[in-house]
Amino acid sequence: MRILAIERDVAGANADQMRSFLRAEAEEVWALQQADILREIWFTGDHRAVLMLECESVAAAQAALGTLPLYRDGLIDFEVAALRPYDGLERLFG
Repeated sequence: MRILAIERDVAGANADQMRSFLRAEAEEVWALQQADILREIWFTGDHRAVLMLECESVAAAQAALGTLPLYRDGLIDFEVAALRPYDGLERLFG
């Protein structure tokens, strides 16, 4: 199942607090990529992370996100959504 996770701001968190976590965050992103859980990661124009995960469930994706130091320590949060295939093209052949 593909899971989309979009970073959300956490009240009170700031860049200075996050700075000391960034190397550990990158290491965990690498580990999730090597485990074939994290398929893609981007930043938006306002520097929020957008992750595409491949997991058995939303709960499994949330557990994987829980390994990220910034999320684990409450400095970021994620909006998490399961994705399903687009079925609109079926209208062309119905």
